[in-house]
Amino acid sequence: MSGRTVAALYVEADGCYFGLPDVSPWDAQRDARLYAGPHPVVAHPPCQRWGKLWAGQPLFIKRTGIRKKKGDDGGCFAAALNAARAYGGIIEHPWGSHAWPHFNINVPPREGGWIAADFYGGWTCCVEQGRYGHYARKPTLLLAYNCDLPELDWGIGESRLDPAVIERMGLKRAKRLGEVGSKGGGTDSTPRIGTPEPFRDLLLSIARTAQARRIAA
Repeated sequence: MSGRTVAALYVEADGCYFGLPDVSPWDAQRDARLYAGPHPVVAHPPCQRWGKLWAGQPLFIKRTGIRKKKGDDGGCFAAALNAARAYGGIIEHPWGSHAWPHFNINVPPREGGWIAADFYGGWTCCVEQGRYGHYARKPTLLLAYNCDLPELDWGIGESRLDPAVIERMGLKRAKRLGEVGSKGGGTDSTPRIGTPEPFRDLLLSIARTAQARRIAA
C-alpha cells in the first residue's frame, strides 16, 4: 500500500491514517487548511454544516432557538477543494452534501459511475462505504482531480437497519434514526464517521495516481 506520499487532510487524531508509511496525516491540531503541498491529497473535510442537519439537531434548535449557518465550516471544504485542484487527489463527503451545489460541482447519480464534476477537470461519483467495510450502506460522494478513475463497486444496496434497534425502538423509529445513526454518537462517533480500512486504502490508491503537476484554479 505504501509508495508515493499522500497528505491525508481533516482526519481523526490517531485514527486510521496514522502510522502508515508514506502518509502525512493532518488532524485538527495540525489544521489542514494550512496545507500547501506538494503531495496529492485524500481529504475528509468536516460535513456537519453541509449535511441535512446543517442547522443543528432539531431538539437543540427547539430548545434554544439557535440555528447554525449552512456551510459555516471555517473554510475547510474550500481549502480541501483548492488543495485537490492544485496537487491532485480526492475529496470524500456524505451523499446529499450541500457543498456540491454550493461550489458548482455536478451531483452524480446515486447508483454510481464517474461523471464530469466541473470546469477544473474534476470527476465525481457516489459509492457506498458499506461495500468497503462499513456496517451501514453509507452512500458517499467522491471528487477526484488529476487521478486515474477506477471502476468501483457501484450500486444501491439493501437497507442495513440494525435488527436490535428495530426490536428496541420499532421499525418506524429505526428508519427515522437511519442505518448510520444506530451506532456511536456523543463523545464517540467513530463507528459512524470512521473510515473503514478497505475504503481508506481505496482512496489512497486513487490519490497516488495523481499527476505531479498543478491544476490551474
